[in-house]
Amino acid sequence: MEEKLRKKMLNQLVEQRKQSLKTLGGKPCSLFIRHLDCGSCNACELELNALANPIYDSAQWGIHFEASPRHADILALTGPYVRSLDRAARSTLEAMPVPRIVTIGDCTQNAGEFQNSYAVFPYSEEGYPEEVKKAIIAHVPGCPPSPEEILKALFTIGQGLLHYRLKI
Repeated sequence: MEEKLRKKMLNQLVEQRKQSLKTLGGKPCSLFIRHLDCGSCNACELELNALANPIYDSAQWGIHFEASPRHADILALTGPYVRSLDRAARSTLEAMPVPRIVTIGDCTQNAGEFQNSYAVFPYSEEGYPEEVKKAIIAHVPGCPPSPEEILKALFTIGQGLLHYRLKI
């Protein structure tokens, strides 16, 4: 049953992507992602890595993981925002041409099981540092979110970037 639901959801995503390409004149949009693990339990990383396997094959849709933040369109943050990676996150954002962040997983919003850790920034009204908070454009909820949910969010973001690039 669950496998049928997954296939149906994946087929819907594929059809949505095909339809969006038709409405934009068939011009595909590549999306380059720089991933930064901010201290998670690695469940979200496993789901991100699943995007590259033959079932989801994100490369066929123009979604690629990039090692350099200078070439990345978005920064994918997973895990609670820990103090030891604050400098790495800020320098990655500074190196990006246009800073855009997608937070993946529930830990990025409320620190999840790591809430009471001394290493985690306190989650209150402030949440993230100001320059990081300004760059967040989307959140994928779940613990961990499924690859289908991540793909759906990335397709939506890719659509927005394509409209921005083509000035539609």
